[in-house]
Parts: sequence; C-alpha cells; structure tokens
Amino acid sequence: MERHLLRDTAYVAIRDAIVDGTLSPDERLHDVELCAWLNLSRTPVREALARLEDEGLVETVPQRFTRVRPLLARDAHNCFPLLAAVHALATELAVPRLTRQDIDELRAANASFVEAMEFRSPSATFTADERFHTVFVRRADNPEVTRALERMSARLRRLEMLRTGALPGRRSAAQHEAIIARASAGDASGAASATRENWLELGGLIERSLPGDDG
Repeated sequence: MERHLLRDTAYVAIRDAIVDGTLSPDERLHDVELCAWLNLSRTPVREALARLEDEGLVETVPQRFTRVRPLLARDAHNCFPLLAAVHALATELAVPRLTRQDIDELRAANASFVEAMEFRSPSATFTADERFHTVFVRRADNPEVTRALERMSARLRRLEMLRTGALPGRRSAAQHEAIIARASAGDASGAASATRENWLELGGLIERSLPGDDG
C-alpha cells in the first residue's frame, strides 16, 4: 500500500509539472534529480515515469535518455479525433437523462466560457469548456467513457495550456449553443454530432498552433 501511495505521489507531482510547463517539452528527466526534488526513492519515481510514458507525456530512448515529450502538431492531430468520438458518445448517452438543472448548468458554463474568452484567459476558457462537457460525461454514467477521458485528460490539458496562438472564438460558443438546443429538444444524435464537430474544431485550432515534426 505504501509503495502504491508513493508511486501515486510521484506520478501526480511529475504529471502536474509537465502539464503546467515547469518541466518543459524536451527536458531531460534524471532519476537522481527527481528523487531529490520529490524526496522519494528511485522505485516509485521510475514507476511514475513508466505510467507517464504510457499516457504519452514522457518518452524514453533506451540506454540514452528519458525526457518530457516534445509538444508537436501531431499530438493534437492524433488526440482530438479520439476525444471527439468519446465526447460525442458521452453526449448521445447523456441526452435522454438530462434534467432542467443540467441544461441550466450547460448555459452557465457557456456564459463563463464566453466571458473567459473576452478576458483572454486561457486557463479560465478551457476550465469553462471542461465544465460544459463534464455535464454530459457525468450524466452518461458510463465508467468506460470516464476512464478513457481520464487517461487523456493530462495530455489534453497540456496541449491547451502550453500551445501558443488564438483561443477558441465565438464559433465555439455558438457550437455550445447548438449542442444545448439539440440536447434540450431531446435530439441525442444531433447533439452528439455537434459535440464531435466542436472537439474537432478545437483540435484543429491547437494543431495549427504547434510546430511540426521538423520543429
């Protein structure tokens, strides 16, 4: 039990440092330095790094180095179609179960989204967007959907927070409104389609803001 707790402690600390840019893309990760920073032994640190590599945040070249994965356009290109598909499924499952309170929460989240865009706050913008889509994930009540999204959540947050360029615009807010309208009308497939389009557009925006494989 203690070993698992130490591994989880190391995982959360290193993951958060990668997501917020404290450990920057391409930065080499050395066991000795990480162990000293976290005040942990090598075993939980190495186990945490293995988990982070499985989640696409760290990469290892055997006998050479372990480093934070570079942040490249292909990461968004590969990640967002899957996010779009899973969120569309969550929306389709959730629509028949939505309550009036859920619809009100969706509208409030989109209002916060618009306000955050106007203030040019990336963190608040993406937090409001997450709050919007979480309504459907929660109401879908499907553990496999939740598990799939949790596995991708750190990569998504990193792509959102460390990319440069424009924030989502009014079109994204309008897509949210379309999702709400279709969900309110009980149109599960229509809301799912609009959700998929919304995620793919965000993916395209982020992909264009990142360098290609050649830097």
